Amino acid sequence: MGFGNKDADYEFSIGLGGFQMGQSDIIYIGQQAIYTALIVAAPILGLGLLVGIVVSVFQAATQINEQALVFIPKILAVAIAFVIFGPWMLKKIIDFTDRLFVSINSMVG
Repeated sequence: MGFGNKDADYEFSIGLGGFQMGQSDIIYIGQQAIYTALIVAAPILGLGLLVGIVVSVFQAATQINEQALVFIPKILAVAIAFVIFGPWMLKKIIDFTDRLFVSINSMVG
């Protein structure tokens, strides 16, 4: 599925070539970019949050207040998440970019 909506009420020129791209096209592309960024960041942020909560509960139960005890497991969890989810994240970003490049002709033309 490509980007773009040719039923835009408001058209304006972008760039030196004067091609027409609707306001709804730009909003849709922006929405898809934000959605893709959130989907790509979710596994890393979620795992970091989960590890932080587990370490915080452990610290509260044992009354150990060491800052390195929070930092090191989070860094390790994020590194492991990048190794596990990295190919999937890259595929999502490439799919978004591919859809964007394929739809350029329909938006500009």
